[in-house]
Amino acid sequence: MTLKYLKYGVMGVGVLLLLGVGGFFFLGMKSQNGAALGIVDGQLAACPSSPNCVSSETGTEEDKKVASLPLGAWATLPAVVTEMGGTVTRQEEAYLSAEFSSSLFRFVDDVEFRLTETDIQVRSASRVGHSDAGVNSARVAAFREKL
Repeated sequence: MTLKYLKYGVMGVGVLLLLGVGGFFFLGMKSQNGAALGIVDGQLAACPSSPNCVSSETGTEEDKKVASLPLGAWATLPAVVTEMGGTVTRQEEAYLSAEFSSSLFRFVDDVEFRLTETDIQVRSASRVGHSDAGVNSARVAAFREKL
């Protein structure tokens, strides 16, 4: 009798695991639709309340704040994006956006750059989900290191 309940318990855990993986797969597919938010009122869009975004723009909450990038790095940004595995999706005189995808579920993150007279403002954000496990902050730090 106990073996029967153990069998159902293992099957239940298997079903829950399958649903969880399927949910992540669905979110990964969903994140592939969309685009970077662009410039809003002269700045990169503000980060949402969820902890899956970082930005150097004025007004960003302290827990999401990162330092801007050096002005002299603007010309090398497209090459660095490609070197880091991203794809440039839009490039203008003072704005650049790129997409980065995670390897497992193909979650898409948008990284945006805005050229100012003194520096380069940066925003990195996940398109879906609540948390990013620090990926966006680490990505901006990697950009800073490469530049």
